[in-house]
Amino acid sequence: MRGRQWKIGDRIFDLSRQGLIMGILNVTPDSFSDGGQFFTVNKAVEHGLRMAAEGAQIIDVGGESTRPGAEPVAAEEELCRVIPVIERLRVKIDTAISIDTSKTQVARAAIQAGASIVNDVTGGRSDAGIMPLVAETQSAFIIMHMQGNPRTMQVEPRYVDVVAEVADFFRQQYACALECCIDPMAIAFDPGIGFGKTLQHNLELLARLDELRGHDRPLVIGVSRKSFLAKLTGSSEISDRHAPAVALTSLLRVRGADVFRVHDVKENVNALRVTEAILQRTK
Repeated sequence: MRGRQWKIGDRIFDLSRQGLIMGILNVTPDSFSDGGQFFTVNKAVEHGLRMAAEGAQIIDVGGESTRPGAEPVAAEEELCRVIPVIERLRVKIDTAISIDTSKTQVARAAIQAGASIVNDVTGGRSDAGIMPLVAETQSAFIIMHMQGNPRTMQVEPRYVDVVAEVADFFRQQYACALECCIDPMAIAFDPGIGFGKTLQHNLELLARLDELRGHDRPLVIGVSRKSFLAKLTGSSEISDRHAPAVALTSLLRVRGADVFRVHDVKENVNALRVTEAILQRTK
């Protein structure tokens, strides 16, 4: 983890010393674990403020569900969902705000409203304008891997070597980002756990995390409340996915992950800080 940094807007985060918690704020009626809970602007803003108070360094605002089988949302609807939330959060907190979208139109409006990170689940593949926008606005950019699209991604996903193929994707999209003049220090990678992957694919990616490290860029991991945890625990209760996700925050920090996208901020912040206190003693 030595020396790894991530540039977000005018700030540079030293991830070798402290990992980041990214709080998930779904402004949707149909997300897989909290759909509808924060669908009104007031409730979404309240939840975003709560996550910031609990220690989230990033609030990731999304207006389109990417759960398996989800239908796409028009840009106009997505804008109506996320822009008022971002505008109100930006006035109240200094925490970095991320826009979870693959649409240039939505990303541009979100950046104008106060977002400084574009978190694209397609890794820049679905909209040709997204990478030039990131470069133009000097935003941070998360390149995520997904096989297929949310409607089809869990229909028999197949790989010869999932780790090698995800790593190749990162290399290709990193090169595309540099061609678009995106600052390399602003780029981070996300292997897309659960996005076009079986249980075994997810486990292989997490077990071989070090092989996904490219150009010394940060690794973003999102395992919070995902269905593969239910398969491992044998429980269909969302609440039973909580403890395994917190445990993975600690384990994966030791393994080299840098940014953790989570629903339950307070518990993951505490787990991360305790883990890092021990890691500092072992250096």
